[in-house]
Amino acid sequence: MQKANRLQQALKSGKPSFGGWQGLPGSNLSRIIARTPNLDWICIDQEHGNMSDDAMHESVAAIAACGVSPVVRVPDGQHWMIKRALDAGAHGIIVPLLNSAEDAKNIAKYSKFSPVGNRGLGSGLSMEKFISGRTGDVSEVPMGDYFRDANSSTVVCVQIETAGALKDVNEIAAVEGIDVLLIGPTDLGNNIGHPSVLSGGKHAPELDEAIDKINKAAHDAGKKSAIYMGSGEQAKHYAEKGFDMINTANDIQVVKKYFAEHVATATGK
Repeated sequence: MQKANRLQQALKSGKPSFGGWQGLPGSNLSRIIARTPNLDWICIDQEHGNMSDDAMHESVAAIAACGVSPVVRVPDGQHWMIKRALDAGAHGIIVPLLNSAEDAKNIAKYSKFSPVGNRGLGSGLSMEKFISGRTGDVSEVPMGDYFRDANSSTVVCVQIETAGALKDVNEIAAVEGIDVLLIGPTDLGNNIGHPSVLSGGKHAPELDEAIDKINKAAHDAGKKSAIYMGSGEQAKHYAEKGFDMINTANDIQVVKKYFAEHVATATGK
C-alpha cells in the first residue's frame, strides 16, 4: 500500500512534494488536474470547496486512478467525517481548526484502526484506491491487507491555523499518528491578529515568525511540514525554505485568473 501512496513516497524521498487544490466538483476536472506532470497529490476540499460527500468519493477515485494521491480536507475533525474520507480511499486527510494536542490525539485515533485507534472497518471502496498503476498490478488490495497496512500507509495532516494550535505546536507535533503539520497562512494570520488578507497577501513579521516556528516544530519532532500557497512562485519559495509538502494552485483561482487575463487581452481593458 505504501508504494501506491505517491504522496507518502514523495515525503519519504526528502524532496519537496508539490500538489494542487480542487474545490469544484467533477471527476473530469480531477483527472485534468491529476494529469499535470510532477504533481504528487491533489487536495479535495470539503471545508471551503463546493464538495459534497458523493463528489468527494468520485474525485478520490478519479485521482487515484491517475496514479496521483487523493487527499481530502474534511470540514472538521469529527470521527464520521474522517471515516468517510478514508473509506472513500483517500491516501491522506487534512483536518482544519484544531486547537490543542488533545484535538490532535483524537484525530489520530479516529484515523487509525484498532489497536491504535477506533476507526471502523467496513468500506468496500477504499482498497481499490491503493492499486499501483506503475507496477501494472490491477488487483485491489485485499481487505485484510488494507486493515493491516492502512495505519502506516495513510498520511494524517493537521492544520496549524489557530492561536491555540500555534501555542501548543510542539506538543501537537509530538502526537503519535500525526504525520504532517500544514499551515494555511491566511487563517493563521487572521487568528493571531495579523491578517495578510488586508495587506494584499503580504505577511507581517509576526506571521512569518509563526510559519517558521511551525516548520521547525514539525522537523524537530521528525514530522513533515506543509503549507498552502496559491502560485508556483510562492511554492518554490517555501520549498527552498525547507517545507516538505506545498500546494501550487487552486482550481477556482486558476479559472478566475485565466478568464480575467484573456478577456482583458481581448477587450483591451
